[in-house]
Amino acid sequence: MRAKPSDAKLTGLFLDMLAAEQGAGPNTLDAYRRDLTDFSEFLGRVGHSFADAETQTLRDYLADLDTRGFKSTSVARRLSAMRHLYRFLLNERIRSDDPAAILSGPKRGRGLPKVLSIADVDRMLRRAKELSEAEDASPSKRLRALRLYCLLEVLYATGLRVSELVALPRTAAKRDARMIVVRGKGNKERLVPLNEASRQAMADYLAATEAAKSDKKTSVAASKWLFPSFGESGHLTRQHFARDLKELAVASGLQARLVSPHVLRHAFASHLLHNGADLRIVQTLLGHTDISTTQIYTHVVEERLKSLVRDLHPLAEK
Repeated sequence: MRAKPSDAKLTGLFLDMLAAEQGAGPNTLDAYRRDLTDFSEFLGRVGHSFADAETQTLRDYLADLDTRGFKSTSVARRLSAMRHLYRFLLNERIRSDDPAAILSGPKRGRGLPKVLSIADVDRMLRRAKELSEAEDASPSKRLRALRLYCLLEVLYATGLRVSELVALPRTAAKRDARMIVVRGKGNKERLVPLNEASRQAMADYLAATEAAKSDKKTSVAASKWLFPSFGESGHLTRQHFARDLKELAVASGLQARLVSPHVLRHAFASHLLHNGADLRIVQTLLGHTDISTTQIYTHVVEERLKSLVRDLHPLAEK
């Protein structure tokens, strides 16, 4: 009798498929691995595995997540991982059925994204600019301030995902470049325009890094990344940028909990839509494959339409 493959082996095969066929990145693969490892551990406790679990066992796992206090969003993500796994096992003929096909997920409303006002973003940009121009700052501190200001300008000008932003190559800051090529989810490329403020911020930051290379105190080495990690190989990490951004928020008089790279990405999209941008254009700029993902911003469009009718309709009350 043929032995059933282990959960670990099936997880490995599944993750290999995601990487090879769907271009899943390290963060996506890590998330799937964590979710499936937890699922496998539950199955092991009740005497089952990926290869023989039935629909009721999967329901029991979802109930266990609820008992452990998981939020509906987390339960829905685990269910999505299970569905993808069993679809893969069915396609590969490792299983002859799909026990996850008829499962229903928890009901959940999609919350509106946190959005900073234009005035809030302007305060952060002004404060970052001030810190980058501080005359009493050491060369190393000034360079870090210039990096943060450049990151903030580019993020607000483009709406890039934080993983896309910190991994921009040095060539993205070509002289007089009006567009940058961004490699996003699924290894797909898209063109994103730059505004004058972001181009100038990149030029100033690059000039400072070139000058710092000859200064031993700043520990800046040649790098292929636009935002290298000072003193280490590789580029700036998402976590480091997020920490710097929260410190800047506090220095700007904002609450740190309200500010993150993702919140600024939301601000980019919401402010564009508020000023009349087309939803499809914003979808392209954000790199969303499906317009339904971008439709979390429709509340912005609806509010703008209401204000237009209120302000411009000839029978509107004045």
